[in-house]
Amino acid sequence: MTIRSLAVPPTDPEVDAWLAVLAAAAATDLPQLPPPSRVEVGGRLRVEPARGRAACWAAEDGSAVAGLVLFTDEANASTAFLDVLAVHPDARRRGVGTALWQRVREELLADGRTSVSTLVDLGGPGQAFAESLGFENVLPMAWYVQDVTQQQPPQPQEEEPAPGYELHTWHGLTPDDWTGPLARAHGAMEDAPMGDVDEQMETWTAHKLHAAQQLILDRGGEITTVAAVTPDGEVAAYTELVLPDPAGERALQYDTAVVPAHRGHGLGRTVKRHMRALAARRHPALRQIATTVADENTPMRRVNEALGYRRERDAAYFQLKL
Repeated sequence: MTIRSLAVPPTDPEVDAWLAVLAAAAATDLPQLPPPSRVEVGGRLRVEPARGRAACWAAEDGSAVAGLVLFTDEANASTAFLDVLAVHPDARRRGVGTALWQRVREELLADGRTSVSTLVDLGGPGQAFAESLGFENVLPMAWYVQDVTQQQPPQPQEEEPAPGYELHTWHGLTPDDWTGPLARAHGAMEDAPMGDVDEQMETWTAHKLHAAQQLILDRGGEITTVAAVTPDGEVAAYTELVLPDPAGERALQYDTAVVPAHRGHGLGRTVKRHMRALAARRHPALRQIATTVADENTPMRRVNEALGYRRERDAAYFQLKL
């Protein structure tokens, strides 16, 4: 089995071949989800991640693909993230996935990495394959989904934050005046459960915040941030919604966090509720908002339940020590 690296940037035929593998795998393994979008797939292949160096491979016959992110920040110089390893259903159980993994493993070892993690849907072929390679479940979680079309429009008072706070909404890049306060609020994610994952939370700065947002835009997506702020300019809580494809029917809820000093005022529910209403008005094609939450993150699971999210499927971070 011949494994080759993708061109940088990949050609249109390479993007199409990559998309074909992902679409066929998704139709078999996750038929309840919308098919992958070419906008999202092309963007991820053509625009380097903000936090690392990407390496991508494909089987010569077009039957399998793999993508790896090698982190470049000092805290994560020994680990990496396997973004995707997918085999066309017609080519499974022929050693294609194993051959592709061997090429990924060679890259990891050559780059001095001592561990690699990946996000796996539980109960399917991905879990079985990961476990056969020695990966272990280090952070159980689940995908939760909210049906935007069936939600009752919130009442005006439901979108109002607690006294002493007001809501700000930013589409695309956060205004410069707010990047510092929002970056500091991202620090509230440091107490989010991470299980035994080797990957370390990065320390957010205004520059890193804009780089992460710009990456989404450069890849063809949209990002909206809703923040609850104080009169003295502090971001007390925020949530981020990303549409990898602005024309798609499924959005991703990125981080939602409440700064510890401002917890207990319902701000997490408020920013997420406001985001849902805003997204429904702004994106008529939108049908669902999906997010992942660690099983041990009880406070966020309660917030999601109160907002009408339902548990869609089990997942987990799996990790392998090299």
